[in-house]
Amino acid sequence: MKINLIIADDHPALIAGLKYELSRIHTLCVLDTAHNSTEIVDLLSRVPCDILITDFAMPGGEYGDGISMLSFLRRRHPDVKIIVFTSIDNFAIAAEMRKMGINSVLNKSKDIGYLITAIHAVHAGATFYAPTLNDAFGEGGPMQVLNNRIPHLSSREAEVVRLYVSGITITEIAARLNRTKQTVSAQKQNAMRKLGVSRDTELFRFAHEIGLSISAERSDTAVDRPDHHDLPQR
Repeated sequence: MKINLIIADDHPALIAGLKYELSRIHTLCVLDTAHNSTEIVDLLSRVPCDILITDFAMPGGEYGDGISMLSFLRRRHPDVKIIVFTSIDNFAIAAEMRKMGINSVLNKSKDIGYLITAIHAVHAGATFYAPTLNDAFGEGGPMQVLNNRIPHLSSREAEVVRLYVSGITITEIAARLNRTKQTVSAQKQNAMRKLGVSRDTELFRFAHEIGLSISAERSDTAVDRPDHHDLPQR
């Protein structure tokens, strides 16, 4: 009896590679593929599927992506098991997905063997998270992990992060705190490194998960008009 799969990712080359590797396993059957949330929902309404393997970030679909898409899929198709196969390796996001009932979260950088193991484990009713995430969750639960990481920030780093995720640019933060842009940018980079995030989108998600305020104005400041010091982060 084969495990029926749907693969969703917005990179055709990755889909082709996954489909090839998984189709070689005699217990697995790749029924179809999708490139965004619109196609996922359409397929799930027509194709009987045991497990959906999906990326986390897939812009352009009618049902969004990330947490909002996964939440919708959990409500619309509660019987479909979900494996999130993503390049985002963030404890806060993984913790939220775990709470939502996502059956597995794996990083794309891992060997394909992890994904094959996860598929069989999830189909059998277990959860399967990347080893680094499992280790972290074992330290008292996801929220304890977050609480343990935040105190490593200096007071100045924490203040820069708080202001940045509220929608204030590096230039504006520097003026407000009477520091140079180079100093503020370095403090932001140090904070991100300590928090284990590498891009601004991950920092905003992290801030949301731990309850930092993110104002509506960030859409036309910190995101749409980034400072040149932040461009390597995007």
